[in-house]
Amino acid sequence: MTQTNFLIGRGEMLTHPIPAPKRGGGSTPVYSFEYAKAKLTPQFDAAAQKMDALDSSAYPADYAVARLVLNPTYIARSYFPGRLLRESKLQSVGSRTVKITPEKWARKIAPFNTSTTEIFVAGKRSAFRNLSKLVAELEPDSLEAEELARIEQFAAVDPADRIIDLGTDKTRFFEVGLHIIEEGRDYLQQAFQDFAHKAKVRVHTDLAAGAGGLWFVPVECDQAAIRKLAEFAFVRVIRPVPKMRGMRPILRNQGPTVACALPAEGPLSTQPRVAILDGGLPDKHPIGKWVANTRVMDDTANDEPGGPEHGLGVTSAFLFGPIEPGKPAERPFSLVDNIRVLDDLSNEEDPLELYRTLGNIEEVLLSRQYEFLNLSLGPELPVDDSEVHAWTSVIDSHLSDGRTFMTVAAGNNGEADKENRLDRVQVPSDCVNAIAVGAANNVGDVWDRAPYSATGPGRSPGIIKPDVLAFGGDGGKYFHVLAPGAHPALVPQLGTSFAAPYLLRSAVGIRSILGDDLSLLAIKALLIHAAHQTDDHCPWGTGWGKPPEDIMRIITCGPGVARVVYQGQLKPGKYLRAPLPLPPDGLKGKINLTGTFCFASPTDPQDAASYTRAGLGITFRPKSTKQKAGAQNPEPMTFFSCKKFATEQEQRSDQGKWETVLHNSQNMYATSLDEPAFDIHYNAREGGASTRNADVIPYALILTVTAPKCPDIYNDILRAYNQTLVQIQPKVVVPVRVK
Repeated sequence: MTQTNFLIGRGEMLTHPIPAPKRGGGSTPVYSFEYAKAKLTPQFDAAAQKMDALDSSAYPADYAVARLVLNPTYIARSYFPGRLLRESKLQSVGSRTVKITPEKWARKIAPFNTSTTEIFVAGKRSAFRNLSKLVAELEPDSLEAEELARIEQFAAVDPADRIIDLGTDKTRFFEVGLHIIEEGRDYLQQAFQDFAHKAKVRVHTDLAAGAGGLWFVPVECDQAAIRKLAEFAFVRVIRPVPKMRGMRPILRNQGPTVACALPAEGPLSTQPRVAILDGGLPDKHPIGKWVANTRVMDDTANDEPGGPEHGLGVTSAFLFGPIEPGKPAERPFSLVDNIRVLDDLSNEEDPLELYRTLGNIEEVLLSRQYEFLNLSLGPELPVDDSEVHAWTSVIDSHLSDGRTFMTVAAGNNGEADKENRLDRVQVPSDCVNAIAVGAANNVGDVWDRAPYSATGPGRSPGIIKPDVLAFGGDGGKYFHVLAPGAHPALVPQLGTSFAAPYLLRSAVGIRSILGDDLSLLAIKALLIHAAHQTDDHCPWGTGWGKPPEDIMRIITCGPGVARVVYQGQLKPGKYLRAPLPLPPDGLKGKINLTGTFCFASPTDPQDAASYTRAGLGITFRPKSTKQKAGAQNPEPMTFFSCKKFATEQEQRSDQGKWETVLHNSQNMYATSLDEPAFDIHYNAREGGASTRNADVIPYALILTVTAPKCPDIYNDILRAYNQTLVQIQPKVVVPVRVK
């Protein structure tokens, strides 16, 4: 009988801390202190004068907010102007990415329009009036003077710039995002309500949502009142409240349904705790055997029209995957709870209920009842590079500890206006701690993006979105799910709404088979690690690719293949070495090394330019760092290239370090390896600046070595590391066919 080689576990037992490497010297500044002082002093004065010209009631406790734009050379976290702000009695309340053409920069080519960081700074108006005097008194060789020379522009915030869109003349509902200073949270919220009341704006505080340094609140008024409201100093963004998505595209049954056979046995495992957050279930359905609990978040509301049918389809996709007409459905991997978070109050007649739906979702996340969740609905709103939406902010904050695996449908707007980027992934699939799922047009290894599936890129960090694709159906091959009714019958569907729970099925399948020896982050890393991608696929449409439907291809190793799992925690500011285990006699010929790193990160929603608080600097050392006679000390190399995460001009910064998913594959010769290892440095930041007070973060690393000339590499490694590494054994009897 052929041996089945499952994943090699406990790779983290090989890791060990290492000292920090020596750092290089500084660089020549773009601007001299004297030049920067002469350039910025008039801008400081103009900003103060503009602040003094507006209604004083717009400045709570006389606090104002200005825009500080860094020269594109200085967008790394180490260049954050913290000393200058403290000396000026100002504080950062947020940031975003903007494009400018600087006067000068550190590059040898002429400046052109490029991305940089815009920081929102708050302080008393007297502090802004005093800026010119403070700068005049700075010592030219001080650290504050050095930080001043990194500033490209400084200005008061123009109220019109806070309004992203006014909608139409009939638009009455808007969402407002406000900067919040924690120690003055209650005062600022009340001051905003008082200012809004004066402007004849109705504020729906009962539906407000807070995340990080932002407070999102819906308001009701006309366009003239919105323009007045935009004068309030702490307003960050104003836009119309978007409609809900999630029920489209959906195919209504045009004729008789097709009968199907459901499994006779129960789920493979009863251990995973799974919930589908959707539109509920119809009164009659055939899946009661596998639905552990049903719940409605508001029992005073009725079902959304089409919601129960959609909820049944999504739940069916999770339990059975796409059911082929004339064939029996696959056995479910687990039981599932169905929770109705969308009801008839959540419709476009009352768009404020978008916030109510978010509240329902947050309540589920706060309960900590579930390891696995699926969300196939959300705002009908493509991601915005410069602003983080309330849905994204709230959901990401609850996923930041890595203890919940959540799939989110990327959206079905892939055929929308590309020029205006309306085809991009929709909120909240830009969550960095969730896994966004787009739709493929086929199962198996021959596939492409379904035309309707939303495309990337996402925001940065989080630029590779969707993360992966799963089959979601298209006009040539539908995704068949169960139709309402007591007896099992099929209805054809298509959409990312079904691709997302289908991927969740694979994730739960891995947990059901291998148990909790694998963390949720390791399962996420495995799915991305196994994703198939070709040069023909555009990465902005297909993410990292499509994982195979056959779970055994993800959790087992064939001849000449060894897949090692590392799971653990990283300490801020520390360096960790993760050796790659190889047989004592080494390898032969050409090999392939594939690596995937996933970690969970706290987020700063107010800092769209510095959204994740955790980032990894990773170098690959193909040869031992031990000095050998007659040999030069080996140089580290880049394995996870930033080219996937940033444009050419952004690669000079630490942009790619802040992505929560890193993945790459490289071919190399076996002779190039001698005690190879990855060196990992956990960078921590808060509000865009370095911090020493960060928490540890969970991580998962998957490394696969493919060596065709070493067919027994798997057993060779286990024998060599028999005191450390182990095979992760199944916790259940694995079916012959696991899909």
